[in-house]
Amino acid sequence: MTANTTGLPPRYLRTPEAARFLSLSDRTLEKHRTYGTGPAYRKLGGRVVYALEDLQAWAERGTKTSTSDPGIGTVHPARRLDAR
Repeated sequence: MTANTTGLPPRYLRTPEAARFLSLSDRTLEKHRTYGTGPAYRKLGGRVVYALEDLQAWAERGTKTSTSDPGIGTVHPARRLDAR
């Protein structure tokens, strides 16, 4: 179920809040950011923030209905992707 956010300003979360939202550790989310495998983020001054809609969209990419379902995308592990 999604909340009706029409007309409201976007909500931004710092890394610890975003990690909790995704049920990840802060460090895992930082690794995703480093390797480019995580959700989109913004730098505001020296602060890293995540928009709620970006976190939700990233998590939705991993949606599957069965183990054989290729799904609509892939959420990669927090590690460097091989450039093959």
